[in-house]
Amino acid sequence: MKSTVGKASEGLSVYGMDDSPRGKLLSAAARLFRDQGFDRTTVRDIAREVGLQSGSIFHHFATKEDILQAVMAEVISFNTSRLREAIEGLTCPTEKLKALVRSELRFIVGDTREAMTVLVYEWRCLSKERQQEVLGMRDEYEQIWLEVLTELAAAGRLTTKPFIARRLITGMTSWTNTWFDQAGDLTLDELTDTITQHTCC
Repeated sequence: MKSTVGKASEGLSVYGMDDSPRGKLLSAAARLFRDQGFDRTTVRDIAREVGLQSGSIFHHFATKEDILQAVMAEVISFNTSRLREAIEGLTCPTEKLKALVRSELRFIVGDTREAMTVLVYEWRCLSKERQQEVLGMRDEYEQIWLEVLTELAAAGRLTTKPFIARRLITGMTSWTNTWFDQAGDLTLDELTDTITQHTCC
């Protein structure tokens, strides 16, 4: 099975951000927003994390909300590319689904866990307008899932509507960061198989 870390990740940090000052700032912000929450994290906290003066951050972002939106936009773009790579060359709809599930689990509990956690839990901190902008980016990510689930339905391997199946999968994967232990008895591949089996008929 092709690794989800491929061409899209070359030259990028483990958080999906590049190694530029802006990228390092976003990586630090993702960690702090996850650990402290958006509301309790100050611009000074972020600056301290990357060794900058508070005012220097405003050369990159006008507001703290701009930083939050950028963290979300970067991780969506990065993981959308990796999701496409995960199913590249696969023809079996079930194998495609398994590759998507495995990839999403890795995104959530692996190298982009900070930013993915922020995307889920700090969503409310964006204005309605910014939420719509991020949702627009998320549509491309979700479309990959819907196309594969539609293929499964056409092959008689899915008994529910693709949109509903995707919502159910999201429910199974999104909360793994709160309980899944990569050093525990259950492996990521075993969890992938379980979710795939619960989705396919």
